[in-house]
Amino acid sequence: MKPEGPADALAEFRFGGVVPILATPFHDDERLDLDSMRRLVTFMRTLKVDAVTVLGVLGETDRLTDLEREAVIQTTVEAAGPVPVIVGATRPGTAATVAAIQAAKKLGAKAAMVAPADPNPFPYFQRVADAGLPIIVQDHPASTGIQMPTDLLLRMVRELPAVAGIKCEAVPSPPKFSALKYGMKNGRTVPVLTGLGALYARFDLERGSDGFNTGFAFPEILRAMLASDGAAVYQRYLPLLVFEQQPGTAIRKEILRRRGLITSNRVRAPGATVDDATTKQVGKLLEDMFGDIDITKPLPASALGQARVATTAVGKG
Repeated sequence: MKPEGPADALAEFRFGGVVPILATPFHDDERLDLDSMRRLVTFMRTLKVDAVTVLGVLGETDRLTDLEREAVIQTTVEAAGPVPVIVGATRPGTAATVAAIQAAKKLGAKAAMVAPADPNPFPYFQRVADAGLPIIVQDHPASTGIQMPTDLLLRMVRELPAVAGIKCEAVPSPPKFSALKYGMKNGRTVPVLTGLGALYARFDLERGSDGFNTGFAFPEILRAMLASDGAAVYQRYLPLLVFEQQPGTAIRKEILRRRGLITSNRVRAPGATVDDATTKQVGKLLEDMFGDIDITKPLPASALGQARVATTAVGKG
C-alpha cells in the first residue's frame, strides 16, 4: 500500500532498533562545539545505529538560538552520511512547529520528533503531520504536562499516515506498550520505542518495544539487549542506567566526555554542570562496570557478555 502524505519520506524512513538521542556539546564558555558534535555523530555511525535524533528534550534545544539549532542539524546531517537524522521540532505554537519541521527537512532531516504543545493534541498533530516529514510522536507527560491516552495515540496511527512511530515515555510504560501493540494488531502498525534513558528497558521489551530512542551513553549496550538476552544485559548494567537517568543531562555529558566524544561536560545555563563529588561517582561506577576496557572505543563483545565482579569486591576475605 502506497503511503499517503509525505510519501517519499515515509517510504524511505523506518523507525526502530537503536536510535540515540544526542547531547548538544558546548565549550566550557558555553559556545556551541560543532567539532564535538561531528565526533559524536561519527562515533554513532561506527556503532551502526539505525538513526540519530538531535534537539530532543535533553539536547538542550530550549537553550539554543535559531541559528544554533540550524548549525546543529546541518552538522549532524553532514556527519551522519547515510544514517537517518530525526530532529526534535516541538515548539509552543502550531505554526512554529510546522516551520521547524519544514526547516529541518530543507537541511536534510528524514523525520521530526514532536511532542504535544496543545492540551487538545489531535488537531495539533493533524497540522504538523502535513509539514512534509514523517512524525515521531513523543509521549512524554513529564516534560509536556499533557497526557495522551492510548486511544488517542491509536487514532493518530489510524488517521495520520505521516505518523511513523511513537516514543513511549508515559509511566508506567510497560502497560502502555501492551495496549498500543494490542490496539494496532488489526490495522495499521507503527514501531513503538523505549525512551527514558532505557530505565525500564527489560520490561518494555517484554511488552513489545521495537527498540530504543533515548540518550543513554552506551548504545552498544542497548543493541546487546535487542540481540541477546535483554534481561541479563539489563541486570548487569542497571546501576549505570539508573545513575545516568537522574534529572538533567550533566551526568550523561560527563560520561560522553570520558568516552572522548565531547570535549567539555558543560551544560548551558540555567542548567547545572556535574559537581566534583558526582564526577568521582561517575568514575567509580564506570570502573566497576568496565574495569580496564577502553570506553573511548566501541565496547567489545566481552563487555556485553558475562558480568564482571566490581573491583571493590575482588580479593576480599
